[in-house]
Amino acid sequence: MLRIHNLIKSFAGEKSRGKKKDEAGHSAVFAVNDVSFEVKEGELFTLLGPSGCGKTTTLRSIAGLEKPDSGTIAVGDRVMFSSTGSGRSVNLPANQRGLGMVFQSYAIWPHMTVFDNVAFPLQVRPRGQRPAKKEISERVERVLATMQLSEQSGRQATKLSGGQQQRLALARALVIEPPLLLLDEPLSNLDAKLRESLRYELKRLQRELGITSVYVTHDQVEALALSTQIAVMERGAVVQLGKPREVYEQPANKFVAEFIGTSNFIPGTVASQQAGRHCVETSNGTLFLESAHHMPVGSEVVVSIRPEAVELSTVSRGEQAANEWTGEVVARAFLGDAVDHVVSVGQHEVRARVNPSVSIESGTPVYLQLDPSKISLVPVN
Repeated sequence: MLRIHNLIKSFAGEKSRGKKKDEAGHSAVFAVNDVSFEVKEGELFTLLGPSGCGKTTTLRSIAGLEKPDSGTIAVGDRVMFSSTGSGRSVNLPANQRGLGMVFQSYAIWPHMTVFDNVAFPLQVRPRGQRPAKKEISERVERVLATMQLSEQSGRQATKLSGGQQQRLALARALVIEPPLLLLDEPLSNLDAKLRESLRYELKRLQRELGITSVYVTHDQVEALALSTQIAVMERGAVVQLGKPREVYEQPANKFVAEFIGTSNFIPGTVASQQAGRHCVETSNGTLFLESAHHMPVGSEVVVSIRPEAVELSTVSRGEQAANEWTGEVVARAFLGDAVDHVVSVGQHEVRARVNPSVSIESGTPVYLQLDPSKISLVPVN
């Protein structure tokens, strides 16, 4: 469906010596640096990363709101942008790409009713491409019903709640029946409870309608909950591409492990490895683990352990425990659906997130059990 190949977009930075410069003598700042990925039909593909990582610039390049320096953007059989360097370059204007887009601010026209907001993209099409009035009305009514906005059809758009305005912006993007829907942090302006509710509503709609979508967010939970595939971006480049569970449980590097969720990081050295099973020596003792990263013996590594993968007990499992460390609880916090414990283990503090029925007082000696299948091996960058 969507193919991005070797996409590059740079902006002029401050004057600097020893860096690549533009014609004005400024250093080039790469917002998007050689990004390539494919989005299959019906997928919800998420570009995830911190501010300034290049995710929004990538999305705006797909939409036609930014002109890349080089690369290729194609949707289906249509090439939207291509810089071949042979005089056959392509750069379709945004209004000719036929893509739907939902902005962070929704960009709703305040002087129009809900119906008119949704109908407007169809009404302003060139005469030869504009549907008949009856078809416009039918398409608007159909998409308003899908978005559960039929009863608000005649209301002024500004009188809708935040969640309704978000659905209105989505309805306006869907009414043109785009081959690709682009969403730029559409839930970021909503409060936490409404954002969670609409997150699942958006996922349901995307699956029911089979809309191929590219979604931009810095919210890790949002990305994990919504996505078919996630591309984690850092400094203009994709550093990991995979399914949500793969990205969470098998981070490609320490940046991904730190950015997505919370992890305990323990440095160590690979003592042995065979068929994906590693033995890692740390200052707290030996760890046995399974990892997709095949690191040679002697490699300096970082072991990543998610808090929910740490089991706490006041009783040792003895010889049956593959990875058992001893420590002492130094702090705890009740979170409602879980209790976080901070445990002092040797030179490190390990965070454990356990069932709310387990709450161990500070100062209590404990045993930590670490499941080998839930420990990630992260190469040292």
